[in-house]
Amino acid sequence: MKTVKEISRMTGVSVRTLQYYDRIGLLKPASYTEAGYRLYDDTSLERLSQILLFRELEFPLSEIKAILSAPDFDRNRALEQQIEMLELKREHLENLILFARGIYLKGMKGMDFTAFDRTKLDEYAARAKAEWGTTPQYQEMEEKQKSRTAEDEQALMRSFMHLFTEFGAMRTLSPEAEQVQAQVRRLQAFITEHLYTCTDEILRGLGQMYAGGGEIAENIDRAGGEGTAKFAAEAIAVYCGT
Repeated sequence: MKTVKEISRMTGVSVRTLQYYDRIGLLKPASYTEAGYRLYDDTSLERLSQILLFRELEFPLSEIKAILSAPDFDRNRALEQQIEMLELKREHLENLILFARGIYLKGMKGMDFTAFDRTKLDEYAARAKAEWGTTPQYQEMEEKQKSRTAEDEQALMRSFMHLFTEFGAMRTLSPEAEQVQAQVRRLQAFITEHLYTCTDEILRGLGQMYAGGGEIAENIDRAGGEGTAKFAAEAIAVYCGT
């Protein structure tokens, strides 16, 4: 565990900013000392790294919070897109540096102003944001989040993961068992009530994501025991007729 001051020294993020992230529910500490001081673990640091990457790419805090809080957030996919956008940003900055050096050495005569063209970077960012945040489901989730406090969000996530704790307790059953299928219905109803309308098609996609590994699968296995993500995915596949 690291204190807020240690995290600030490691990352360059001010203590005041970290405190603000806590207040808005963007980055909650893993725990607190008896004196009430914030403590952060490796999971907190990983989330902070995602926040900083999104901030570097000029995403608003409200969008970052919604993206990271989504139950189907895919860390690896997000990193792939962040890397691509950062490489495009680097290319853009290198072109601007060459442009500035040209002015320094030769003056303005014959300069090529295409160095200021951000088309590729902006287009890729727009596609990424479309994938992460402009779907009807994202907008519905963002609307529902407006009335919830940071404490509400934490309680909601605990309730969501408890569903997978219950899935884990059923792993000795067949994915086709009525008890297991009833649990899939509860999962779908929970997502619809608290996040976004979870159609069978969306649920099918979530199941495929759970089966594909990554951070969400790790979290599910942590809640229900190893193999829970795969088991839940199999049960969802049965429920959705796939």
